[in-house]
Amino acid sequence: MDAFFVFTIALVFLVIVILAAGVKVVPQGYQWTVERFGRYTRTLQPGLTLIVPFIDTIGRKLSVMESVLDVPSQNVISRDNVAVTADGVVFFRIDNAAQAAYQIDNLKAAIVNLTTTNLRSVLGSMELDHMLSNREQINDRLLLAVDAATAPWGVKVTRIEIRDLNMAPELQEAMNLQMTAERHRRAVVTKANGQKEAEILQAEGEKQAAVLRAEGEKQAAILIAEARERQAQAEAKATKDVSEAISGGNIQAIQYFLGLKYVEAIKDIGSSQNSKLVLMPLEAGGVTGAVAGIAELLKASNITTPTA
Repeated sequence: MDAFFVFTIALVFLVIVILAAGVKVVPQGYQWTVERFGRYTRTLQPGLTLIVPFIDTIGRKLSVMESVLDVPSQNVISRDNVAVTADGVVFFRIDNAAQAAYQIDNLKAAIVNLTTTNLRSVLGSMELDHMLSNREQINDRLLLAVDAATAPWGVKVTRIEIRDLNMAPELQEAMNLQMTAERHRRAVVTKANGQKEAEILQAEGEKQAAVLRAEGEKQAAILIAEARERQAQAEAKATKDVSEAISGGNIQAIQYFLGLKYVEAIKDIGSSQNSKLVLMPLEAGGVTGAVAGIAELLKASNITTPTA
């Protein structure tokens, strides 16, 4: 009875050991490699899986989730011989567990060292100003190089980011002074361009004003000349009419002509700027005769006009 009980206990224990050796539960986000007598046979996916107990064994347990690695700080000499300290981060995931397990030893260290060497190569081919203003280009070049190198290892490098680019304090101060001087220069240039544009606009305005003023003076001169011409024509006609009347022996025309000239002479004397007070004899009969002559001429004109 005791022997049967011991046998039963041993059998149950053996079954439990066999089940433990043959039943495997792979967590989500992981892949396990299976080895049979030390040789890779297959890869276990997440979930409950059975293997041959004591013959098949678990080789490597690898995470296929995206992982991140820190790239330590590196001293880099740029193309223009400036010492720069750079570091970064690498994001990667395992796409093929078998290659990642058996194609490379110490996968993470290999990725970090590969990124470090490419970081020095890429930054060393750039000048400092180009390096500071083109981080996206640096990241793209690093990603292309490292991803191509790690492809045989079953690894996909998704992103590489430059975290910091530091330089000596003396160089940083010199760059700050240079940036201040550049901003001051831009401010001076902007102010000079503004003054230049203002002067150009002012000159254009004065030019247009001068052109318009000249056009106005020209039109005014034309109108004055036309008025003078018409006045001269009227005076010539009046003189001609008076001359014809004088030739005909019309005494009223003579009186009209002399009275008109007499009145114009008095008007000129009175409108002179130098004359304040003018005392002169005035023959009222001459003016009266001139007015009478004008009246006679008007009456004669009124009489002769209907006859015509």
